Amino acid sequence: MAEAKKSIRDKYPDIDFAKLPQHVAIIMDGNGRWAKARGKPRIFGHRQGAKTVRRITEICAELGIPYLTLYAFSTENWRRPREEVQTLMRLLIEAIQEEIDELDQNDIRLNAIGDIDGLPPATRHALIEGMRRTRDNSRLCLTLALNYSGRWDIVQAAKAIAKKVGDGLVAPNAIDEAYFSKHLSTADMPDPEILIRTSGEYRVSNFLLWQIAYAELFFVPVYWPDFDKSHFIQVLRDFQKRERRFGMISEQIR
Repeated sequence: MAEAKKSIRDKYPDIDFAKLPQHVAIIMDGNGRWAKARGKPRIFGHRQGAKTVRRITEICAELGIPYLTLYAFSTENWRRPREEVQTLMRLLIEAIQEEIDELDQNDIRLNAIGDIDGLPPATRHALIEGMRRTRDNSRLCLTLALNYSGRWDIVQAAKAIAKKVGDGLVAPNAIDEAYFSKHLSTADMPDPEILIRTSGEYRVSNFLLWQIAYAELFFVPVYWPDFDKSHFIQVLRDFQKRERRFGMISEQIR
């Protein structure tokens, strides 16, 4: 008799499913260096990185983590060689077109944050169409941060609030952290509890600056194309060993 298929809980018996994060954010770093180390063009690394996106999306959906946000293209990335930027934009279109059916079938909603209007028209169209196709899905919200920066996010929120103050819709003394958060691009999702950066770099690179105030940071010394489900599970194991005190002492949270 064939062995019964293991449930996700059986596969990871040391994971406390009651204490999984609601939101994981990832800085996907190292595609170019991964390719260079293999004597390949940088775009080869980006294509392999797209496969990692699929793997990590799958494991988040399997585990029941409802929000995954990936830093796909920062405002600073426009400074890269023009050919690489153009290729990245085409690769994004290809990835959406290739994956959208499976995302939809698996009840995964595609979302985006950032200055989407600043993307090339074809890229923006593919993204908006993918978001439209999956807008009613609820198992996992997969958010791509595109043409995004944390400082841009804070500035655009401040501008929106300033306009409301100017229009007499809100009093300055009514503005608190919760009100400000509602004007960020992530207003409809919880703040990340985990921020992962691959490639061994130790910085957050202008990503979700407001939102990661209390996130646990993990800097994983492998390039993004090599980051797999086992690395992700190890991050979760380490996360569950950490004591999240939020300014209190240990005795207060036990």
